[in-house]
Amino acid sequence: MSRTRVLSGMRPTGSLHIGHLKSVLEIWRKLQYENDCFFLVADIHALTTDWEESKELRKRTIEMVKDWIASGISPEKSVIMVQSDIKQHTELFTYLSMITPIGLLERNPTYKEFLQEYGEQAANLSNLGFFSYPVLQASDILIYKAHKVPVGKDQVPHIEIARDIAEKFNRTFGEVFPLPQAVLSEVPKILGTDGRKMSKSYGNAIVLTEDINSIKEKIKTYMTDTARKTKKDPGEPERCPLYTLHKIFTPLQEREFIEDSCRKAKFGCLDCKKILTEHMIPEIEEFQTKRNEVNRDDLINDVIMEGNKKAQEFAEKTMEDVRKAIFG
Repeated sequence: MSRTRVLSGMRPTGSLHIGHLKSVLEIWRKLQYENDCFFLVADIHALTTDWEESKELRKRTIEMVKDWIASGISPEKSVIMVQSDIKQHTELFTYLSMITPIGLLERNPTYKEFLQEYGEQAANLSNLGFFSYPVLQASDILIYKAHKVPVGKDQVPHIEIARDIAEKFNRTFGEVFPLPQAVLSEVPKILGTDGRKMSKSYGNAIVLTEDINSIKEKIKTYMTDTARKTKKDPGEPERCPLYTLHKIFTPLQEREFIEDSCRKAKFGCLDCKKILTEHMIPEIEEFQTKRNEVNRDDLINDVIMEGNKKAQEFAEKTMEDVRKAIFG
């Protein structure tokens, strides 16, 4: 019996933060032991918003793959590849775009959310590539005949679009693609220093490669429960942005102590931040130590070259099935 295939990826748009580590990379690391995993550097997708910085994408790709490997993604267990190096992605995208209804893309709920996140820059996103983003994403998934796609809740509509497209292709031309299923992260939503969703574009993130002293300073000024004006005021952990970090770094038993102490005003937010620092900093230091060990561009280029070769072989076999299904 063949193993389950998994496809997931990231856009190389900047430095990764702790949200990426806990909600994405740790899941990838677990999945690679029992599945055939394909992990994609989605550099073509990055062009939908960062086309003016296209010359930086290769450098960002190298740095991001270093982060992946430092977090435990193994080139021996998983295929690490770059989207633009696998030409079959865009070939399949072309064929899939022929059968994708415009209305399906217009109803995509993440479209408006993405525009909102980019704020004033949203005016620059009125391009075909941004609008057809889910079709290229479907191509990324279907080219490897992936069964599972690890995503956050905001990306689930894209997986549903990929399923719709695959289903229509199979119905129109013949059975080629399995219908992919979203695998949701069990990691709770992580908020940034200002209380909004942690995001590189908001400038509120704790970056994985950031200086440790800088991270400690960010924790000291992290937003907490705004209703708690003084140390004597009882708090509510569930409305505290800082507590979202405790959920991913602090052991359960100690979290229960923190919750009780916060609600009963037994200690202040500075005490809470001190406990978080004790748990979070060693984990980031361990990551940074491992990253220093793989901080060689030649090593990463070899990893990508080998991954691209494996991915291209698989993708071409899929395209042979696709061409035969369409053209006979």
